[in-house]
Amino acid sequence: MLNTETIQSLIDSGEGYNVEFKVRVPSKVRELTEEICAFANADGGYLLIGVDDNGQVVDTNLENDKRSAIQGSISEISPALHCELYSVNLVNKTVWVIDVPSGKDKPYIFSGSIYVREGANSQKLRTAEEMRSFFQECNKIFFDHIPCHWFNIYTDADEQMIKDFRTEAKLSPSTPDKQIFENLELFTENGTAKNGAAMFFGKQPERKFPHAITRCVLFKGTNKVYIIDDKTFGGSLYQQYLQAMAWLESKLQVAYKIEGTGPREEIWEIPLTVFKEAIINALSHRDYYEQGASIMIEMFDDRVEISNPGGLLPVVAKDFGHKSMTRNPLIFGLFTRMHLVERVASGIPRMQEAMREANLPEPEFHTEGMFTAVFKRGISIKNDTVNDTVNDTVKSKEQEVLNIIKQHPGLNSSKIAKLIERSVPTTKRYLNSLVKLELIEFKGAQKNGGYFLI
Repeated sequence: MLNTETIQSLIDSGEGYNVEFKVRVPSKVRELTEEICAFANADGGYLLIGVDDNGQVVDTNLENDKRSAIQGSISEISPALHCELYSVNLVNKTVWVIDVPSGKDKPYIFSGSIYVREGANSQKLRTAEEMRSFFQECNKIFFDHIPCHWFNIYTDADEQMIKDFRTEAKLSPSTPDKQIFENLELFTENGTAKNGAAMFFGKQPERKFPHAITRCVLFKGTNKVYIIDDKTFGGSLYQQYLQAMAWLESKLQVAYKIEGTGPREEIWEIPLTVFKEAIINALSHRDYYEQGASIMIEMFDDRVEISNPGGLLPVVAKDFGHKSMTRNPLIFGLFTRMHLVERVASGIPRMQEAMREANLPEPEFHTEGMFTAVFKRGISIKNDTVNDTVNDTVKSKEQEVLNIIKQHPGLNSSKIAKLIERSVPTTKRYLNSLVKLELIEFKGAQKNGGYFLI
């Protein structure tokens, strides 16, 4: 039974992989039971009744008949699952808690179906074939759930990554780091950190997971004969995402459309949103059990390919683009918390729509062995009101710096140097060049200020 302080901390952290809010008991109690079944097939979790989607406690009263209905519905889960149901008082308002353990006899079935957690959502597997395929594929053990005995949150975690996560997930600054990790189910029952915690928050997780990296390669022409640029990015998964995006932006064509005295509108040869979706998908869904390959981003004269080890799970193959299932629900849930994933199974449709809106061919997907998304490059960017591209006046590394500042305004030279893997003096030369071009400016005191776009 959780105490009041812990319950409040869960509410402050918001909904996620292991927490679900309900304003009241739904008219169909089975909706609660489906969530409970999903938690049992994952790492356990908490259903908080009397809390709205914004984390506001609204008070609720669970009469005896409703409590009996909930317990009766839970009893229909097979094999038998014991859940605690109790109330806590928060600011003179009552919140009911359904405390769901991580089941020891997975898979758990309710009404003939398995329910599993996907980020902050629950998904239903409908057939016995799908159920078998899913759990065989995952070996009933998700890689990101495996105990990681070498990882210590006090010595091995990247403080900046934790700060970024707090900011993007809109978490209370007063909540201790350890409490956040516990709320996110990043520890096993005996207090050991999980692989997902190490890969998402670790300083250099690639030292222990050498395959958990992202490699970016630029080729001359349309085949893999002549390599122009080859970069490998390690660090936390979020850092890999940022570095991969910065690398892509430094290589893609971009122009600026200027109308009157208004702000410049960026026109990219391929919409950046498709790469954001593809990279997050690759980091979340890749098969980390496969140690012979890494995530690949390959750019050719006519296309960009983003690949990750592990094809489609059998359960998803026939519903491709409409059903999502991840091999790493913990990692997927953390990206969701940072608002980098809008909703389950929406990534593919959003990539397709973005390419259509840009009058480009829809992406191609290859799903055997590796999952590969292929984006065709536009021949050129044409517009009568488009000025010279920044790439004409800004060198590729300076463009990379510019892109980083655009994504994360306020960074200082040392933090930018770390992201582009250059020395601080070299990075300052890039920054001074961009300042002279009146593309960026420095704001604030010398010690704690940073760079911003003009």
